[in-house]
Amino acid sequence: MSVTLQALPAGQRLTTVAIRRRARRGRRYGSDRVWAIAFALPYVVIFFAFVLYPVVYGLWMGSDPALYRQLFDDPRYLTAVINTLLYVGIGVNLKMALAFLLLGVGATVWVRHVMPKVEIAEDRHPLRSSDEARKQFAETFKEGAEASAFVKRPLIRRTLIAATVPVALAPIVLLRDLGPLPYDSLDHTVWRKGMRLIVYGTNRPITPAEFNTPGSMITVAPDGFQSDFDAMAKAAVIIIKMAPGQLQPPTVMNWTVNDIVAYSKICTHVGCPAALYEQTTHHILCPCHQSTFDATAGAKVLFGPATRPLPQLPITTDAQGFLVAQSDFHEAVGPSFWERS
Repeated sequence: MSVTLQALPAGQRLTTVAIRRRARRGRRYGSDRVWAIAFALPYVVIFFAFVLYPVVYGLWMGSDPALYRQLFDDPRYLTAVINTLLYVGIGVNLKMALAFLLLGVGATVWVRHVMPKVEIAEDRHPLRSSDEARKQFAETFKEGAEASAFVKRPLIRRTLIAATVPVALAPIVLLRDLGPLPYDSLDHTVWRKGMRLIVYGTNRPITPAEFNTPGSMITVAPDGFQSDFDAMAKAAVIIIKMAPGQLQPPTVMNWTVNDIVAYSKICTHVGCPAALYEQTTHHILCPCHQSTFDATAGAKVLFGPATRPLPQLPITTDAQGFLVAQSDFHEAVGPSFWERS
């Protein structure tokens, strides 16, 4: 087999080499742009969806100056600010400082009085690496940089670094969870005068004669709101039938019917359903954190983290003999927070 070599003029060879170099450079830069877009596009999408949109939405929701006037005029606003400063600015920092102080005291006592006393001598050596090790490290670093092409491809390098910037802005998404303000919507439920108590599940009203066994407990809902989960989150109620003479103050006797008493089902700790009832002790139990309430004494707290009794719903009967509400709760239902005692 023979091979024929044809010599090209020098100018033509240089032109061919230059064209090939430009073609390789074009392919390389085109690949760089593709990878740069691949790095940046997900973060741009996430930035717009979870950072920019919540910020713009929050600013739009708070664009009405009347909202701020209502906020500052609310008598609970100053109390909330003071409680926040006391809790976050003083309480948390003071407890943290005390915890670190006690840890330091405990570590000092442990080292000085518990651990054996042993003298250890260690020769000091120069910390500087040898010239040979430093030179070898520099060569290894340069080889790694060359192999990774991190220095030669600035577009990929810059977009890769820039793609990590939105991570620092991610907490801004929390702004979306701040509003709108509830104002006094947490202080009221849908219960109104004359609204019937509907047995939850069967969706039928109930009379005192039908609920006449002492120790019985059922869940009831306001008529028309059995399927409204937002309303039921605050308006769910349990009614309990007591034996004559078992109900005691601070239970409001005028709010009961034939020894039937109605309490909010929403635990005053964190809002779990307080739906367990012990017939022998007359205790209402919340299964989440074991808050216990005395059903015979105004649902006062007997045990657990709850700080307030379960609110009592005033009940009576209508002309047809069905149990109805006299009014809404006379105090806020649900979890306690700084503005509630």
